[in-house]
Amino acid sequence: MTAVTTDEGRRPPLVLRNRAFGTVWLAQVLTQAAVRMFQVGVSWWLIAYAVADGRGLASGLFMAVSTLPAVALAPVVARSVARFAHRSVLRAAAGAAGTAAAALAVWAYAGGLPLAAAYAATLALAACQAFFDPCLTTSVPELVDDEDIEAATGFEMSTQSLASLGGALMGALIVDAAGVAGLAVGCASAYLVAAALITTVRFRAQAAAPGAEDAAGEGEAGGRRSLRGILAGLPFVRRILLCFTAANLFTTAVFVVIPLYTKSVLADGGSTVALLEASLGVGTLIGSFTGARVPGRPTTLGAWLLTLMGLALAAPGLFTGRFVFAGCLVVAGWCVGVIGVRFVALFQRLVPTADKPGFFAVMQAVLGATFPLASLLFGLLGDRLSPQTLCLIQAAGLLPAACALALLRDPDTGAETADAAQDVPAHPSEPVVTGGKR
Repeated sequence: MTAVTTDEGRRPPLVLRNRAFGTVWLAQVLTQAAVRMFQVGVSWWLIAYAVADGRGLASGLFMAVSTLPAVALAPVVARSVARFAHRSVLRAAAGAAGTAAAALAVWAYAGGLPLAAAYAATLALAACQAFFDPCLTTSVPELVDDEDIEAATGFEMSTQSLASLGGALMGALIVDAAGVAGLAVGCASAYLVAAALITTVRFRAQAAAPGAEDAAGEGEAGGRRSLRGILAGLPFVRRILLCFTAANLFTTAVFVVIPLYTKSVLADGGSTVALLEASLGVGTLIGSFTGARVPGRPTTLGAWLLTLMGLALAAPGLFTGRFVFAGCLVVAGWCVGVIGVRFVALFQRLVPTADKPGFFAVMQAVLGATFPLASLLFGLLGDRLSPQTLCLIQAAGLLPAACALALLRDPDTGAETADAAQDVPAHPSEPVVTGGKR
């Protein structure tokens, strides 16, 4: 691979001194921004322009469809990433997503875009992204030298958040200015440019890891445990995941509540949706950068943060105002970021090295399983209850999860294992409280 040579004392950032990694990283930024922009933009289009009755259900169903592929395709993705050349998987995923977005743009420009086409498009984009992201993470050793792997992983995870933040900020604004057709053109351009960038990169060949398919849950051959076996051997970690899975049923509903609140309560447009989405993203970024400095045992700290998040989500239900809601989302996002850093670091300490690939795969699937349910549930409730009431329901739902987390104790290693761990970057772009993807 080509690297920029500089003085050893002052090296530039990895994405500048390693052109291969920098190019693939730029492709990831484009795909992450495109899928987030599409989700936010179409969700706003459904509520503000396309649906007169049943807006909550339409938006909730759309978000549910957007989150299904990451959960349903996890075993298929793991096998594909293990079996095929990573550059081919990345290029195919980006190219397929760009083709789907381009087809939607042509249909939208022709007029009379049916709702089913928007749902089908988000399903296709989410499916492509479900292949792209884990493949890129797996490809890091093929792009950088061994001493740069940690820096590359941290850089990749933190920049996903920036890309998602930019996409969320642009989605509703583009829909207000150019409709779904303009939104689809922007997404198609981003995906196709990403595919072209990946084509220019040469990946280093690596031998396939033994037992790779076992990490996808196909058994215990090659000395690795199945996904179910991994969780069965980690009861303390399993209970933590259950607490956060329950919490995610209420935290992820914020993506349904934001456009409903903007339309029904604030009577504002896409600029306010962009402001609120950006507020949540900024808070999450701040939390991801400051999480390692917040003191306390992770389980106790997590319980307090879930409580604080509940209070932040409840405030817009009691006090109306765009800046009130925006400020509360900054606080909620900060809680998400801190929880992500602290608990991923804890898992890095508690999970055996051999089990980590399988564990983090099942972690994403377990935490993401609540996305479709939360989207549908709060979408249906949004057609019957006011957005302020939905905010209060979100807050109330977090309290039992906070109490359960506070009561957890590690029976094997004691409280010492829950002390602050090393700062391990977490993916903070989604409201999964331990760093999952949406």
